Order: sequence, then C-alpha cells, then structure tokens
Amino acid sequence: MQKKRILVALVVAVIAGAFWLGGAVDRAGAREQVVNIYTSRHYGVEPVFDRFTRETGIAIRFTTGSDAALRERLRAEGARTPADMYIAVDAGNLWLAARDGLLAAVESRVLRENIPAHLRDPGNRWFGLTQRIRTIMYHPARVTPQELSTYEALADPRWRGRLVMRPATHSYTQSLVSSLIAAHGPAKAEEVVAGWVANRPVLIDSDTRILQALAAGEGDVAITNHYYLGRILQDNPGFPIRVFWANQADRGAHVNISGAGVTAHAPNRANAVKLLEWLSGTGQEMFASTNHEFPANPRVTPHPIIAGFGRFTADDLDLGELGRLQAEAVKLLDRVGYR
Repeated sequence: MQKKRILVALVVAVIAGAFWLGGAVDRAGAREQVVNIYTSRHYGVEPVFDRFTRETGIAIRFTTGSDAALRERLRAEGARTPADMYIAVDAGNLWLAARDGLLAAVESRVLRENIPAHLRDPGNRWFGLTQRIRTIMYHPARVTPQELSTYEALADPRWRGRLVMRPATHSYTQSLVSSLIAAHGPAKAEEVVAGWVANRPVLIDSDTRILQALAAGEGDVAITNHYYLGRILQDNPGFPIRVFWANQADRGAHVNISGAGVTAHAPNRANAVKLLEWLSGTGQEMFASTNHEFPANPRVTPHPIIAGFGRFTADDLDLGELGRLQAEAVKLLDRVGYR
C-alpha cells in the first residue's frame, strides 16, 4: 500500500510538472497544444486567436496587464515562467524586454519577409504586428488644416489653452518624446516639450476621452493614436473630430507598434513561433482591423475607415530608439514640468 501511494504521488508530480512546462497532459498521455501569452493588448483580439485555434488546434491562454508589469513578472519568474509570448503595445517596452534578456531570437524567413526591418528588432527578438500612428487631431469648426503642421509647432503660443494631451506617465507620451530626441537631440526636444507645457495643455489619461473632450469643446487640438478615432467612427460616423498627419514635410508622423516576441524560456516555443508567423501573415488583416490599426505587413490592406484618413508619410525611425531613449525622455519630461 505504501509503495502504491508513492507511485501515485510520483505520477501526480510528473503530470503537474508537464502542465507547468506548457501543456496539460490528456488521458492518453499527450501534451495539450497551447501558447501562453502575457499581453497588454486585451481589446478585440479574442476572435483572432479563436481563428488561429480553429486552424491549428493550438489553444491560446492569456494573462493580461500593463506592458511594464508583465515585463517585471517575466523577470521575476525567470526560467520557471509559463509564458511563451509577450505582446506589448509600445516598442519601447519590447526593446526593454529584449535588453533584459526576456525575449529569444527567432530566425524565421516568414517573419523577415512579412515585417519590414524598421518594425522589428535587428536581433529578431521582437516583431511589430500593427502600426499605431500618434498624430494630431483637431475640431474642424475651430481649427483649419492650414493652421497645423508638426508636433513641434504645437509649442507655438497660439495654441495656449487649446491643447489636450496624454500625461507624462504614459508610454505613448514617453515614446513620442523619445522620437523628438532622436530627431533633434535632447536640447531642441526639451525646448519643444517646454513649449507644450507653457501652453497649459489639459492632460487626460485616455485617448478616447481626449477625443471626446475635443468634440465637447474642451480643447481645439490634441495628440492621440489614430485608431481611437477609427473606433469611435465605427459606431458614430458623424463624430466631428478629424485627423491631421503630422510632419509630412520632413520626417513623417510618429509610429509606434503593437508587437510580440517569444519569451526566452518559452515552454511551447515551436507553437509560439507558429503563432507569431501566422499573425504576421494569414492573421495580419484581422489582427490589425479589429482595432483599426495599420498592418505591419505592407501587403495587407488596412481597414476602410482608417484608409479613409488618407495617405501619409510615416517616420521610419528605428523603433529600438524608443526604448533606448525612454529613460532620457522621462527625465526631460520631469525637468520641464510635464506631469
């Protein structure tokens, strides 16, 4: 009897260990096909991954949280993490995850062909899957397109009391300021951001609420990601706010990404690579369109609503710069009193 109890205990331990290593073992002894994802992108993605599961038989499990919190969780778990993939909504956080050794290189011809070089890590540790254009929004009853030009021009005193922006604590703001540092150097970038602060912007920590504030007359001009307007227009085609593509006469509008990488200790690495390749190709249109983002794959057509925003030039800055310069951008924001 004692030997039988020991044997049962050993079997239970083996099964539990197999589950921890990335797949529940079924009654026939086969490991379940699964990808465990740590993701900050939690809106509208379920149908995309449901389709992947139908096509491949590989189940998807999510753990959600902020980019930074999930990155810290990966670091704390180390080699015992159940996570196979890290999905972030900011290139800076992907760069930081790669720098900290949390992501593994993926050598894939499919990913190289589908994702342009400036939208992926040179070391192939992360890949952009959608493009998020952070640009200027305006109310056409109070502003004409001829009055608008660049992010830098919003530092002009003519916009005092008329700006609505995201707080300094958000990665979107930090990445935009990082792009200014990359374009101009720290001194000029600080001058621009100090000009924004001098114009006393209303700070709202939600791009959706920023656009609603513009519509309600609480400001005339704002900076938000393009897809927030696309989502509103999906439900309310008469919404009055319009897009202005910034910096079209020079470097182009600021680009960030939603992207992913395979974790350094992925228990289900092969499945995670398969999912990443699928998202860059077969699943690309659906993954981008569910949130009105621009596809990273240039061969994929964007959603009609955002295609209707018109053609534009995008900044082709190496997105790794958004991570490399993030700490400097945070210090700059603090120096000029941008809260």
